Amino acid sequence: MTNDELIAAAREAALKAYAPYSRFHVGCAILSRDGQLVTGANMENACYRLGICAEQSALTTAQHLFGLENIVKMAVAGGGAAEGSLTGDGVATPCGGCRQAILEAAQLGSTDIEIVCASGDGSAHEIHRIADLIPHGFGPANLTDAG
Repeated sequence: MTNDELIAAAREAALKAYAPYSRFHVGCAILSRDGQLVTGANMENACYRLGICAEQSALTTAQHLFGLENIVKMAVAGGGAAEGSLTGDGVATPCGGCRQAILEAAQLGSTDIEIVCASGDGSAHEIHRIADLIPHGFGPANLTDAG
């Protein structure tokens, strides 16, 4: 799957977001080692802290379908939604909490997961590795001395 196809899947997922408060629709598409694709979107809640990010939504689905350890690449796109299209030219990156969750999956699979971060309108993107987005992160690999 190309980066453009992965971005398109994330942008499509973002249009399914429930974001009545921030109006910032985020979608995530995750690709497995064997080519399976899952998506997720952010889901807000009137009690703001009870919302869920698109990445967490997609990670949960990935765990159920093929396991976190099999994730190799993902795309995140976010922006406004107008007339059935995702808008905005700012590149969306995972929040800190999502970076931590992605790091967990990366360490489980011994993979430095590639994250394609895209603008809502798809006009711009950046490619990052989770190790670059959360340097010196703490995950399962740090607990080996716990016994």
